[in-house]
Amino acid sequence: MLTVSEALAAILERLEPLPVVSLPLRESLGRVLATPAVCDLDSPPFDKSLMDGYAVRAADVVPGEARLEVVEEVMAGQVASRSVEAGQAIRIMTGAPIPAGADAVVPVEQSDCTGNFVTFRTPIPPGRNIMVRGKSMRAGQTILPAGRWIRPQEVGSLAELGLAEVPVHRPPTVAVLSTGDELVEVGERPGPGQIRNSNESMLLAQITRTGGIPVSLGIARDTLAELRPRIAAGLEQDMLLLSGGVSAGKLDLVPGVLESLRVRQVFHKVQLKPGQPLWFGVYDRPVSEEGLREKKTGSSAGEPPASGGRCYVFGLPGNPVSSMVCFELFARTAVRRLMGVTPAEIPGLRARLKQAHDCRGNRPTYHPAHVELTDEGAVVEPVLWQGSADLSGTVEANALVLFPEGDRTYTAGEWLTAYLW
Repeated sequence: MLTVSEALAAILERLEPLPVVSLPLRESLGRVLATPAVCDLDSPPFDKSLMDGYAVRAADVVPGEARLEVVEEVMAGQVASRSVEAGQAIRIMTGAPIPAGADAVVPVEQSDCTGNFVTFRTPIPPGRNIMVRGKSMRAGQTILPAGRWIRPQEVGSLAELGLAEVPVHRPPTVAVLSTGDELVEVGERPGPGQIRNSNESMLLAQITRTGGIPVSLGIARDTLAELRPRIAAGLEQDMLLLSGGVSAGKLDLVPGVLESLRVRQVFHKVQLKPGQPLWFGVYDRPVSEEGLREKKTGSSAGEPPASGGRCYVFGLPGNPVSSMVCFELFARTAVRRLMGVTPAEIPGLRARLKQAHDCRGNRPTYHPAHVELTDEGAVVEPVLWQGSADLSGTVEANALVLFPEGDRTYTAGEWLTAYLW
C-alpha cells in the first residue's frame, strides 16, 4: 500500500499540462499562465509626479523666503514645454511627467499660491514625491512566471504589459460518475435502504472551484450493463472521477470494468484515513481518422478531444468524506497539474493545535478542521466529526489537519500540518 506522498508522486509523474490556447485578456481570469509575461516597456515610462503640486528644484525651496514664479501647468497625459529654471516652478498633476530641471514635487497642501507666484511652508529633499522611470517594472523583466494562477491583479498586470491575448493551458474536462444501487437523485425522497446522490454535487463543485470543467454522468447501477457504457463515455474526457465501487465488496465492480476497458491501473489503496480504497489509473485513447483531422485543425479552449490523448481515472471511495478528502489531496493536485499550476501539490500550512485532541489509528488521519490565521500564526481546531459517512460534520471545516499514524493524545499548542481547501 502506497503512502500519500508516494501516491502523489505516482500521479504527478504521469501528468503533463494540457495544450496551450490563446484567450482574450478578459476571459483569462481563473486560468493558468502558460508562458512567462515579460515587460515590453519601463513602468512608469518616465519620471512622474506622485502628487498634485509644484515641480521645483529642491534647492530653491526655502520656507518663508523663496518666492517662485509659476511658469506653466502640466496635466496627466501632457508633457511640459519648458524646463524648470532657478526661481521657477511648474504646477503639476498626479501622473504627469516631471519637467526637465525639476528634482522634487511640493504637494499643493504645503504651498501658498498668489497669482503666478508660489511660496512654501517646509523644505523638501531632492527626489521627494517622484516615481522614477522603471521603478515598478523594467523592459525585459519577467513580471509573471509561467504556472501563475490568473487573479484580478494578474489581469491588471497583463493589461499593463499590453497583452490583449493571453497564452493559458486549456482547463481539463472532468467527468463524475456516481455508482451504486442505493443512490437516488438529489430531488427524490429516498426509500428503504436508499440515500441521495450527494457525492456528485459535491465533486462537481470541487472541480469547478479548482478550475476544471465539470461533466456530470449521473448514476450508474452496480451492473456491468450500466457501468461499462457510462465509464466508456467518461473516458472521453481529460479526467474521470468514479464515486463508489472501488472497495472489496461483492458489488464493487469498478476496477474490473476499468481493466476490461484497458485502463491501466497505477495503484489501488493508499495508506490514509479516510480514503484508503482510492484507485488511480491511466487510459490512452486510440486515435481515429477524425481525431487526426482534429489534431491538425486544433480544438477550441475547454473542449475535450474527440479521440486520442489520455484520460486520468480516479476511483474514489463511496463514503462522502472519503471521497471529498481524496479529491482534495489527489484529484485536485491532478487538475492543477493539467492546468499548468506551479507547484501542483497543495502546500501544507504549519499550525498550532488549539486544544488537546485524541487520535487513534494505524494510518495517517486527515481530519476536517478549522484554521484561523492570527497575529501569532495559524491555529487549527479539529471539527466534531463522526467519520467518513459524516458529511455534515465538515461544514464548519476549511482545512484538513494531518495526524500521523499511531495512538496518542495531542496537546494544545503542538505544531501540525494543515491543508486549506
